[in-house]
Amino acid sequence: MDFKKAGLSAKEYEALVQELGRDPNETELQLFGVMWSEHCSYKSTRSLLKLFPTEGPAVLQGPGENAGVVDLGQGIGLAFKVESHNHPSAVEPYQGAATGVGGIIRDILAMGARPVASMDGLFFGSPESPRVRRLQDGIVRGVGGYGNAVGVPTVGGKTVYDPSYAENPLVNAFCAGVVSLDKMVSSQTARPGQKVLLLGSRTGRDGIAGAAFASVELSEDSQSSRPQIQIGDPFAEKLLIECCLELLEEGLVAAMQDMGAAGVVSSSSEVAAKSGVGMVIDMDRIPLREAGMTPGEIALSESQERMLLVVDPDMVNEVERRARRWGLECAPIGVITEERRYIYTSQGSVVVDLPPELIGGNAPIIPWESRPPHDGEERKKIPPTVRPSPEGWNDELLALLRDPNLRCQEAIFQQYDSMVQTNTLAGPGGDVSLIRVPQAKAQVAFSMEADPWKCFTDPFNGGAETVARSVRALSVCGATPLGLTNCLNFPSPEKPDQFWELQEVIRGMAEACRALACPVVSGNVSLYNESPAGRILPTPVVVAVGSLSDHDAPLIGGQGRAGDRVFLVGSPRASLGASRYLLRRGAPLRGTPPPFSGAWEADFSRRARAVALGRHARSGRIISGGGLAVALAKELLASEVGALLSLPLDWRWDEEILFGEGGPRAIYAVASEGVAAFRRLWEGWPLEEIGVLGGSRLRVDDVLNLSCDDLTAAWKGAN
Repeated sequence: MDFKKAGLSAKEYEALVQELGRDPNETELQLFGVMWSEHCSYKSTRSLLKLFPTEGPAVLQGPGENAGVVDLGQGIGLAFKVESHNHPSAVEPYQGAATGVGGIIRDILAMGARPVASMDGLFFGSPESPRVRRLQDGIVRGVGGYGNAVGVPTVGGKTVYDPSYAENPLVNAFCAGVVSLDKMVSSQTARPGQKVLLLGSRTGRDGIAGAAFASVELSEDSQSSRPQIQIGDPFAEKLLIECCLELLEEGLVAAMQDMGAAGVVSSSSEVAAKSGVGMVIDMDRIPLREAGMTPGEIALSESQERMLLVVDPDMVNEVERRARRWGLECAPIGVITEERRYIYTSQGSVVVDLPPELIGGNAPIIPWESRPPHDGEERKKIPPTVRPSPEGWNDELLALLRDPNLRCQEAIFQQYDSMVQTNTLAGPGGDVSLIRVPQAKAQVAFSMEADPWKCFTDPFNGGAETVARSVRALSVCGATPLGLTNCLNFPSPEKPDQFWELQEVIRGMAEACRALACPVVSGNVSLYNESPAGRILPTPVVVAVGSLSDHDAPLIGGQGRAGDRVFLVGSPRASLGASRYLLRRGAPLRGTPPPFSGAWEADFSRRARAVALGRHARSGRIISGGGLAVALAKELLASEVGALLSLPLDWRWDEEILFGEGGPRAIYAVASEGVAAFRRLWEGWPLEEIGVLGGSRLRVDDVLNLSCDDLTAAWKGAN
């Protein structure tokens, strides 16, 4: 095998030979081809990711482990992370999505945490396409089939439709787990003399070099990649979860690592490199499903439902006994050594002998050229629109409620079990998802956001807006942000304008994280999301996580009652740039969101939390996709009540008022007796009382007049 076939560049091969002082053998070259792939090494983004703030008062574990961990109090932590499984899902939708869910659950388990909540970020092409519908059906069934069977509730998520995802759907899986801080485990605590064990399923040829497959563009014949897709077994995963948690509870494990991308080689070399030790693995001791597998195939297999354990020698027998009790295979496959060498033996011979830090994460960084796109200024210009006639505003709102990106997603999330474990307080469909964590006497809120259109037209402000929108939702709910995780889904970094987009999005996200005191504790990068049909839009997916005490009542949308007064907080006008209103009307993807203001956002979040925690409003909802009109419609639908609304005459009704997006804005329903206190909390902020809840219609001056039945029918796709 030559270095090109392995997936290495000439420069990378030269660097490898120089570090080794010799040519690598064929098996070693196979390992480097995968471990130095984009998916495993982050060689295009490691320098950029340093821009993210990673420390905060609640952060116990930041990036560099299987998942980040934040402090919930009472000696309890929350581990969480989001990760991509894009290319596998494009080739084999059901298994690609299912194993994405399984993999992220094991990342959480590897921290010693019990998985308690999942979310999914799904991105598809036009739902009118038969091919897209087939992909969506398989992916959604895969998410539900695995999550439901393994017993982890899917409490929320986000589904996006755009033509750019037609050939390259995105599947981003999020999971969170609860861990007792005295039982938290790490991949960095291996010590010489300890034994290396493989726990779980046998190793087969499924998924070989899957990480390398995820690091290149999809080919026209993507079906040829089908053998690289892993096969998941959620029932085996459930046994693995319970067995690992029991081993950790009994103090039988010194270190643990999920066997995800790149299988044995990734999990074991990372443990050795992070722990500053060596490791010798006997490939003949790894239980196999198939005969005749080579050491390279064994090392690179991504067979699912496996964990790497590091165990003290006197604990091995007890670990094996516990594994048998759970019906799992457990095999001692190696030993931790003082000499910092990463070695494989097979049939009595050494087949791999490498420095662990070289194979476990030292791929040379690639300094890709960065250049703004030639049409960058054009992207920022909002295209002209033809304003509807006065009677046309009703139709515009109904059409937006039918938009695939705004309409009810019940057909998707009703396939997911959101209530298993019985701790879900608010499931899919709202601005936030909520679970209770009894051990910490706390409630945890999650908000998943993405806005690829704004990240395309204005990457810096689009990236900042994505983070800010997620944190806004937590703040309106009353949750204090603890940290966030992100998945950066982008096309090839080799094109200067696309690498520039990536840089600018990260810069914007980082600035918003600092302004809102919401550090990044974990994440994932997925590049080369493009095919011969074209590239995807720049798609950062953000999940912000916050907490409330168990005696605080979270403020969520859809709780308004007849007689409540309706308030608009924030600027009446936002931006039509890259908005659903313009895109639905067939306008080109152009225009920018409002410029990000860290001080403005931080002040909004502080006041919004005060409103929620002081119980000064009955219902609250951020204004996001579709603008004020869509937010009002969704609030009425969820509250099952109408509204009579009116805006000041100097706020001339126009597209920006009705459908503008971006910036810190929200609508609230406030009981009459709470109005004075509510107004005091927003003193100095743009604030307007715009009407009252009641009746069964949405009436806004002479602009909108629709029955709630009409709104419901449009939103649920009945007309």
